[in-house]
Amino acid sequence: MGFVVRSEVPQKMYEGLMISYTVKPLLGILLNWVTEIKTVKQLEFFVDEQRIGPYKIWHHEHHFKQVDGGVEMTDIVTYVLPFGFLGRCLHPWLVRPKLEHIFSYRFKKVEEIFKN
Repeated sequence: MGFVVRSEVPQKMYEGLMISYTVKPLLGILLNWVTEIKTVKQLEFFVDEQRIGPYKIWHHEHHFKQVDGGVEMTDIVTYVLPFGFLGRCLHPWLVRPKLEHIFSYRFKKVEEIFKN
């Protein structure tokens, strides 16, 4: 997706933090994406929401749970595509597979990084 973070990201996340990115979600078209960290509960979860970007609505919860042998991560993503009916038509064969690929890639990378 050509995902590039454009803003400084501090060591510690905080509520109200705005993060700017550029993404290429479709046909190599470069888009700006800005998310705001809305909620942070240290070592449990944080929530980011889109302020500017390709979605009509983007709400992403990142949950962390201590388990035997490590930490379990769970994502809950709620989103609405733009363009009404057209967006809903594109979802099953374009948007959803791309999101599944992105989260699958992230899962593999996190496993590589934190592998015992």
